Amino acid sequence: MSTTICQVMGFLVSSLGVAGCIVSTAMDMWSTQDLYDNPVTAVFQYQGLWRSCVRQSSGFTECRPYFTILGLPAMFQAVRALMIVGIVLGILGLLVCVFALKCIHIGNMENTAKANMTLTSGIMFIVAGLCAITGVSVFANMLVTNFWMSTANMYQGMQNVQNRYTFGSALFVGWVAGGLALVGGIMMCLACRGLVPEESRYKAVSYNASGRNISYRTGPYKVGSGYEAETKTRKGAGYEEAPRSEDGRRSYPSKYDYV
Repeated sequence: MSTTICQVMGFLVSSLGVAGCIVSTAMDMWSTQDLYDNPVTAVFQYQGLWRSCVRQSSGFTECRPYFTILGLPAMFQAVRALMIVGIVLGILGLLVCVFALKCIHIGNMENTAKANMTLTSGIMFIVAGLCAITGVSVFANMLVTNFWMSTANMYQGMQNVQNRYTFGSALFVGWVAGGLALVGGIMMCLACRGLVPEESRYKAVSYNASGRNISYRTGPYKVGSGYEAETKTRKGAGYEEAPRSEDGRRSYPSKYDYV
C-alpha cells in the first residue's frame, strides 16, 4: 500500500512540475524593467524567451517576437534549449509513468516490468527538473551580471537613463517547477524498490546431498566410493545359514542332496 501511495504521489508531484515548466517557458516575464530611480514610469518593459513586450500606463500592451535566432546571445539560446529538453523529458516520463502505475492493470504485465518503467520515468523526471533549474539559474545569472554592469555605467555618468532588468515571475515559477519535478522523480525511484518482487531481490541456492552415504564433516575426509556392501541378515521360513567347513568356508548343499 505504501508503494502505491509513493508512486501516485510521485506521479502527481511530477505532473505539477512538468506543467510548471511549460507555463514558465511560455511566460513573457522572465525579466522585468527595474523601476527604481527611473524617471520614466509611463512605459513598463518586460521580456521572455520568445518575445519582448511593452505596457503603457493606459493599459495597452504590445508584444514583439524575436525574429532572429543568430542575433540572440549564446547563453540565451542555451536557456531555451534546456527548457525545451526538460519539457520533452517530462512529458515522456509522464507517459511512461501512466503505464507503470501499480493501480492500473494492463494485460499480464508483471511487477518487474512496472518497476523498470517506474525507475525510467523517475530518472526522466529528475533530468527534466535539473534542466529546468539549470536553465532558470543561467538566465538569472545573466540578469545579475547585466544589472550590475548597467548600474556601474549609470554611476559613472556614461548614460543618463539606463534600463535595468530584474527577476521576473517566470523565474520563480521555473525554480519551483524544477524542484517539484526533481522531488517527484526521487519519489518514483523510491517506489521502484517496493515494486520489485521479493524472490528476485534475494536469490539463494540450496545444495542437498544426493547420496545417502555422503556426509560433510569438519574432520579429516574419508575417501570412499559411496557404494559399500551392507551386511544383511535375512531371516525367514525356508532359509538357513550354510554351515562352515573346517577351513572356515561355507559349504552349500548340492542338487543331489535333495534327491
